[in-house]
Amino acid sequence: MKLDDFRSQDNIEDRRGQGGGFGFPGGGGRGVNIPIGMGRGGFSFRTILILIALYLIFKFVFGLDLLQVLNGGGSFGPTTGGYENTTTPGTQAGSATSGSSPGQASSNVTGDAGKEFAGAVLKSTQVFWTDYFKQHGAAYQAPQLVLFNGFVQSACGTAQSAMGPFYCPGDRKVYIDLSFYQDLRDKLGAPGDFAQGYVIAHEVGHHVQNLLGTASKVQAQRSRVSQAQANELSVRMELQADCYAGMWGKFMQDTHHLDPGDMEEGLQAASAIGDDRLQKRSQGYVVPESFTHGSSAQRMKWLKRGLSTGDIDACDTFSVNNL
Repeated sequence: MKLDDFRSQDNIEDRRGQGGGFGFPGGGGRGVNIPIGMGRGGFSFRTILILIALYLIFKFVFGLDLLQVLNGGGSFGPTTGGYENTTTPGTQAGSATSGSSPGQASSNVTGDAGKEFAGAVLKSTQVFWTDYFKQHGAAYQAPQLVLFNGFVQSACGTAQSAMGPFYCPGDRKVYIDLSFYQDLRDKLGAPGDFAQGYVIAHEVGHHVQNLLGTASKVQAQRSRVSQAQANELSVRMELQADCYAGMWGKFMQDTHHLDPGDMEEGLQAASAIGDDRLQKRSQGYVVPESFTHGSSAQRMKWLKRGLSTGDIDACDTFSVNNL
């Protein structure tokens, strides 16, 4: 991708390396923040040690993250791009190497070059959606992009890198640990800068859903239906965000900001993060009724829909029977 026209870091909130509350070192030197401010007197040092021990036991023995259990609050939970459990806790973040593209080496992905790349992609989505909203008589409010390592506190609660990138409707921010790009390339087989850009554009798609009121309507519906029906609504939300990401991709193509092969990279990424492929990879079998983001074929289909039409009406995943 050609991003020189969109260079900006004004829309980035860099929380990498920041602590808060009581922290202890996690893998790769990351801090894990544990909320301990309950009550006026807080906890004793002994209680804190016990809590840490319990956290570690549940985390590494039972595979349960107590932080997510305790801090999943907010009227909306974080909306992920379907990347859960694709990252490896403890991945060491690297530093940027000058003179090369952010997508060429893992050190670039997580360092300053990765930050610059992410900021430029977000700026390009802002340019596209600002113009698109204006054409339809509305004003677009761009989200902020939060960079973090390991764990982060959002208006939707505490999240960890293993969830993958996500959007929080509560604070209208997109969150990403840039080490995810290493996993996207090395573990999921989806390299390339357009694949990386698609990840951010998908989360911005959730922001657009939030601005249009789609997110609140779906959340209300999900609270009144069965789990299977709620999962289907989630799939429709995610596929629409994929289609919106495709609309951004068409804008990038039409404005001559794509290189040969970029669209193929995006489609490869969409295929790599389908529920069926992720389930097969993590547990060895597929449970379609548990899908929350869509199959590889569905994600590719709706990304293609956005890429080919550039039309928001064509992205209405809620009015079709066959996804």
